[in-house]
Amino acid sequence: MKILDTKFVRGFVKMADDGFKQGWHERNGGNLSYRLKPSEVEEIRPRLNDHADWAPIGTSVPGLAGEFFLITGSGKYFRNIAVDPEACLAIIELDDKGENYRIRWGLVEGGRPTSELPAHMMNHEVKKRVTNGRHRVIYHAHTTNIIALTFVLPLKDEIFTRELWESATECPVVFPDGVGVVPWMVPGGREIAVATSRLMEKYDVAIWAHHGMFCSGEDFDLTFGLMHTVEKSAEILLKVLAVTPVKRQTITPENFREVAKGFHISLPERFLYEKKNPGGIE
Repeated sequence: MKILDTKFVRGFVKMADDGFKQGWHERNGGNLSYRLKPSEVEEIRPRLNDHADWAPIGTSVPGLAGEFFLITGSGKYFRNIAVDPEACLAIIELDDKGENYRIRWGLVEGGRPTSELPAHMMNHEVKKRVTNGRHRVIYHAHTTNIIALTFVLPLKDEIFTRELWESATECPVVFPDGVGVVPWMVPGGREIAVATSRLMEKYDVAIWAHHGMFCSGEDFDLTFGLMHTVEKSAEILLKVLAVTPVKRQTITPENFREVAKGFHISLPERFLYEKKNPGGIE
């Protein structure tokens, strides 16, 4: 089977195109990666090249040694992925120490994997460990409304989680562990990769202040759906704040506990604090 005809490549391309159509990927903004299953590697192995040189990842991820990833290229535009995936994407293999990678397919016009490669690999390593291997997708996008909220809300996990939960009833069901917030950092470096990986120990969503969102999930649909839900909740909250700084009514801590009971989920009590000003933002 041709690599472009595989289910995982088609799913990857669709997700990237869906994100572009949402307006989350101006120019070459954002990046996406997928950790291949062993069966998928074997399916395409005859079509992989083995002549590329090894290059440093920029970090050490021994928990991913020998793994294969489909990943977007540095400087590539999401709007072009559906048109020419072989020029925009790469399948990379990590070495037996998890310190170097080589390109086994793609980027036919030259280039290298996304500049956020250290962040993707460090977070894949964390999510592989904490989910017993279930999570395979890492997605970063420049989600407009979340970025806007980082100029308005205090950059605290508890406040972002609570305000997003209050903005749409489905939110605590979709991301019951809440969201984490990374203060502004230079993108593409080890510092932001380390900060994000620490948050990914307990969250599936990390918000990068004035930059965007970073999500992890089991497959393309769940990961895209997670980011889409968080971003829609942010849009609702911004519309409310544009009308009034004080909510006339909202979802209460007791309401959240009822949702948790009804959907058989656990919601951390630290997000269900009593507000000093119930209708306001704290």
